[in-house]
Parts: sequence; C-alpha cells; structure tokens
Amino acid sequence: MASMNINIVLISFFLLFLLNVSPILAQTNPIDRCWRKYPRWASNRQKLATCSIGFAGRMTGNIGRGLQRYTVTNPSDDPISPKKGTLRYGATILQGKVWIDFQGDMLISLKSVLLIKSYTTIDGRGAKVEIAHGSGFMLKKANDVIIHGMHFHDIAPHSSGRNIMGASGNLVRLGKVDGDAVRMVGCSKIWIDHNKFYKSEDGLVDVTLESTNITISNNWFLDHDKVMLLGHDDKFFLDRKMKVTVAFNRFGPNTNQRCPRVRYGYAHVVNNLYDGWGIYAIGGSMNPKIRSEGNLFIASKSGNKEVTWRGGVSKNGGRKWNWRSIDDKFINGAFFDVTGRGVEKPNYNRDQKFQVGKADQVRALTKDAGALKCSTRSKYC
Repeated sequence: MASMNINIVLISFFLLFLLNVSPILAQTNPIDRCWRKYPRWASNRQKLATCSIGFAGRMTGNIGRGLQRYTVTNPSDDPISPKKGTLRYGATILQGKVWIDFQGDMLISLKSVLLIKSYTTIDGRGAKVEIAHGSGFMLKKANDVIIHGMHFHDIAPHSSGRNIMGASGNLVRLGKVDGDAVRMVGCSKIWIDHNKFYKSEDGLVDVTLESTNITISNNWFLDHDKVMLLGHDDKFFLDRKMKVTVAFNRFGPNTNQRCPRVRYGYAHVVNNLYDGWGIYAIGGSMNPKIRSEGNLFIASKSGNKEVTWRGGVSKNGGRKWNWRSIDDKFINGAFFDVTGRGVEKPNYNRDQKFQVGKADQVRALTKDAGALKCSTRSKYC
C-alpha cells in the first residue's frame, strides 16, 4: 500500500511537469490556482483578471481591447497636477482601461486621498509598494477596479476643504477624510486581493453607500482596531442591496473587531483564518444576513471566545437575525452565536461561483495571504 501511494505521488508530479505547472502551487485556493501555478506570470499579468471569484465575478472588463499598460516610475504625489510616471496620473488621469504596475520597490505617501476611476487595475506584483504615512485610496461611484499586491499602513486622516484632481479632469473639493486605507462609495464590481493592511487611523477596508458586488480575498489584516466595515451607517437603508464576499483572508494577530462588521446587506464570509480577536470577529447591526462558512476561528487563550456581536439591540435582541455558521471550526473555546431560520446560499452565477474548502484546509488556503513576494525574474509568483 505504501509503495502504491508513492507511485501515485510520483505520477502526479510527472503530470504537472508535463503540463508545465508548478507542483507547489497546484493545491492552493481557487484564485491562486487560476494564475500562480502557470509559468511566466510577469509576461501575462492580465491573466489575473480572469481569476476572481465571489460577488465581484470575473474582472474581464479590465482587460481586452483598448487596454493601456502604465508603469509607475515616480513615487511622488501632486494631488492638483499629477505628473506622468506617478500613481495618481495612472489611476486618475488616464482614461479607459488602465493596467498599472511598478518599476520597482517604492514608498508612496499620498498627500491627499487617491481617487481611482473605473476600469483601473493597480497591480503591485514584482515590487514592494507601500501606501503609507499619508492618505489612502477612495473609489467613488467606480466600477471594475482591481487592487492587488499592495502594502497599506499608517494611513492618516485629513481635514475637509482640500482640492484634488478628479477623473473628469476637474478639481474635486473633498470633505473630511477619516484615514481609511481603501474606501468604496457607491461602487460595484470591485476586487481587493492579496494586499497587506495594518496600523491605520480608521478602517482598513470600508464598503459604503450602496456599494455592492465586492470581493475581498487573500488579504492579511493585522495590528488594527476597526478592520472592515460593510455598510455605511444604521440610517442608510439602501445598503440592503449590498453583497460582499470575504474569502481566503487572514485576520490577526492583534485585530480587535470588524472582521467584518455588516449593516443591512449580505456577507458571505468563507474560508478565512481568524487568529484571535479582541471585542469580536464578525458583527453587525440592522439585521444583515451573514453566512459564515468553512472558516477557522482560533480564540486567544485569555481573550474573548465569542465570534459574534450584535449592535443596537437588547441582550436578547437580534434573535431573528439570520446569522449562520456552516462547517466552521472552532479552537480554544471559540463559539458562534447562531440566530434566525437560516441564510440562503449566495446563488453565485457562473462567473462568481467557486468551490468552498473545508475548515481543516484553511491554513493551507490562506498560507500566502497578503502581498506576495513575486520577482519578475522568477518563473512563478
């Protein structure tokens, strides 16, 4: 029997060799399995757009006819008159489909929030690109945006009254900016994948004001208080249409709450690794639908054990809210307070659906969460 198992393994590796597929990456999650296992990733960056899953669906609108490739060569920032070679010029000024990569490692300290227009991909693979010690990204009424392979940390707020260049070519006057790393306002079809987020003033990722069809995947969130907000506030009932997939992410160590916090909408929270939490891991208010599926919850030995938190209700309130734990795994006494009659499946279409892994597989599925260390000189990423 042992010799038979060895033969099976050898045959599998031989078949992968014939197919020119990386045997190390063949068993990763479905997003990475779609593009990382094949060689020469750097000469076929746009393959990435076909690999997204969940409510964002395939990001094929970001590639194809009319695509412009743009390389950031200058880490400086001018919010009023963006210079060619800077990130702001590529993300805001260039029209149409734009795929942005980076010449090399760089630290970009944005002097004001960066407005990202529709049909824009920011692809940090092949370099260590830090957005830090300044403002973060804002997507306002944008669609078809990919943010991949970036490091966000130490994002700061700024006061109202600043002018910045908008995608229309006109100056836009900003209100107060709270210090979010990435904020979506009235957006659709957005994919946030393989980024590292930590230590910012407010939220790390916010999905607000009728934003929907969002996928947040393969990210690493750590060392932060309020991590992820889905839904603007308790008075904004139009967020009922919001649909967000939160998949293959790593939360922790040292994440306190909002992983995520959901208002009104529907969140499919699937195959994530939770490495302890402070106040809670998954919470919400205003009767959102939360389907927690195949996650691994590891409570800290001395911290809070309950995964869930319900805001704006009495001690026994929220008992009819549809919050469900399906095939999750709990360690160190962690537990999920299940309520309601059940949560319907996300009913993904052909471009959105993916195979959910088992909770026992989550460590493997999330082992490369965060910004990947890719080299353009390497065959594989």
